[in-house]
Amino acid sequence: MQEYFTAQGIPKEVFDYLIMPFLIFCARVMDVSINTLRIMFVLNGKKKIAPILGFFEAMIWLLAIGQIFQNINNPMSYVAYAGGFAMGTFVGMTIEEKLALGRVLVRVITPEPMPDLIEYMKERNYRFTSVGAEGRYGKVNLLFTVMKRDSLKEYVEKVKTINDKAFYTIESVRGVSEDDVNVMEDRPRFTTKVWSRLRK
Repeated sequence: MQEYFTAQGIPKEVFDYLIMPFLIFCARVMDVSINTLRIMFVLNGKKKIAPILGFFEAMIWLLAIGQIFQNINNPMSYVAYAGGFAMGTFVGMTIEEKLALGRVLVRVITPEPMPDLIEYMKERNYRFTSVGAEGRYGKVNLLFTVMKRDSLKEYVEKVKTINDKAFYTIESVRGVSEDDVNVMEDRPRFTTKVWSRLRK
């Protein structure tokens, strides 16, 4: 690689302390981002996508670490490698938030039933269970529901609007029994939009 850039008239010092660290940084950002997404796909049981991501993750990592060994005396390579890891973690988490993969279990606990919230859930065809329970200070109402992660923000805002003191917990769900949701509907909304545009 070095020979290619020097053949283009780029000084060796510029390649060693600018171009090579930048390439290592970019490679590390890519493989760590892919790693973050791969883990999320594994947790959501996506057996077909996770191995493909793992292949590209390992390939990019090998390319990056190979360049570091070739420039082992260059301290900028280590800085770029560590910086790429940190940025890759941030980028991967950001992408994962945008994708909003999988479903979550939400529990809402209030002293009194929340008929407005139940009506809101019925309008949006959410599956839910409302039961009476015993809390530290007496009777409470416990509301369970499972929803897609891309609907979570709106749902939590609705809960806070109805009862700003409601206690709720959120957990990831690996699978849902008797799921009648079409596979295409599991795709992220922005991905579906892009796909529809490409088909036009």
